[in-house]
Amino acid sequence: MAASLDVQTLGLVFQTRPDILAGIERAADTPTRTTLFNEIASFVYQRLSSTDNQAEPNPKRRRVEIAQSPAQAQSNQNTLNGQSLAASQTSGLGTDAAVVEQVLLEIKDISVTAPQRKKYDLCFTKNFLYARAPGSSTPVAGIVYPWKDIEHAFYLPVPDKSQAQYNYVLLPRNSYLPISKQTNSVADKPQSLEPLVYTVPVTAPKPGSIAGPLAKTAEAVSDTYSSLFHWALTMSMRNAGNNSCQLIASDPKIFHSVVRQPHRPNEKAVHVKAFRGSKDGFLFFLPTGILWGFKKPLLFLPLERIVAVSYTNVLQRTFNMVVELEEDPEDANSSLEKEIEFAMLDQEDYQGIDETYVRRHGLADRSMAERRKAKRELAENAKKAAGEGEGDNDGNEHAEGDAGGMTALELAEREAEQRLQDEEDELEEDYDPGSEGDSEGEGESSEEDEEEYDEDHERADDGEGMEEDDST
Repeated sequence: MAASLDVQTLGLVFQTRPDILAGIERAADTPTRTTLFNEIASFVYQRLSSTDNQAEPNPKRRRVEIAQSPAQAQSNQNTLNGQSLAASQTSGLGTDAAVVEQVLLEIKDISVTAPQRKKYDLCFTKNFLYARAPGSSTPVAGIVYPWKDIEHAFYLPVPDKSQAQYNYVLLPRNSYLPISKQTNSVADKPQSLEPLVYTVPVTAPKPGSIAGPLAKTAEAVSDTYSSLFHWALTMSMRNAGNNSCQLIASDPKIFHSVVRQPHRPNEKAVHVKAFRGSKDGFLFFLPTGILWGFKKPLLFLPLERIVAVSYTNVLQRTFNMVVELEEDPEDANSSLEKEIEFAMLDQEDYQGIDETYVRRHGLADRSMAERRKAKRELAENAKKAAGEGEGDNDGNEHAEGDAGGMTALELAEREAEQRLQDEEDELEEDYDPGSEGDSEGEGESSEEDEEEYDEDHERADDGEGMEEDDST
């Protein structure tokens, strides 16, 4: 009896992809293919139904459950269930669809740093890019990316490395903007894939590291890993219909740091060091926006979403930069942060950031906005009386009006000088000349005493002379 398609299982697995189901029905024209499709459908269905599809090993989960109270364990389990359900809705069926697609190109032993740090084989299919462990035939959960969902792609040098290396950064939609800390509910957070970051050296691929039907074509453009991946990524996105995403590389002509790199002194750095909260990272000022990496969560702020840039906490060696984002016009209750602050930027890079990037791209400078001025005045006047504080506010406003076209850095230096001058003036006003007056009075009294002594001495001399005359 000829084998028949398991239509029920196939329908459950590919219920959201009738096109794939129709293709399977057309291709199942032999008993061998029919059996193969049934086995694939059964395998995928078991993966979807299995409750043991967690990334953590069972012993680790048991230790966590023991350390928690029953109420905490139940709460965390509900959260995990919600996250798992959201993840399965957004990427589970995509993973299953990627499994059945033919791998057109496979590049082995690539160092992936996000969302997981491990070496994987990267597989290119018609509609997906995914990672799988060496020797495995199934994609790694959470590292399956539909080509049509990739919105931004970057090619950036890895900072602070003595040997030159480069990161490829692929950003799916809804994966790169900062989520407000006030958003606590899982349902309120947009569920999406995490950014994909992997690192390649500047050398050529190793022999035997390229496989698949497109391997021969790829070898022709495999002078380096970079030339190989540039070709593979661009070709794959175009074939999948994603024509809006361009692979963007950092450009020293658009921005470069003036701080010298000790590990590569002859190379201009296209990044600056910065802190995002307590995490240290690097800012890349790119043609399409500002990227902060490579710590999680990686952030990208597109130029079209940036409303203004402000400079705060301007000190002698460092300053902070606040980037203000516009609200999402399609979401009145957006959970995204409106202001993102990066701290401890080197003062030497201020001019390059402000002049060659912020002003060149027409971004507004709101360093002297009323709210920032109020914060600064509050800090300056914390130890002064209320009346004096009002006078200082008037003086600050007058100074701001006189500033004209001064930059925020120049204005901050001017304010510091003014504060020093005000302190000197206060010292002069509070100075009590009483002690000096007393000493001056004592000096005058001493001079009068000396004059009286001289007169008495002269009279005494005259008396002695008269006695001598009488005696004679």
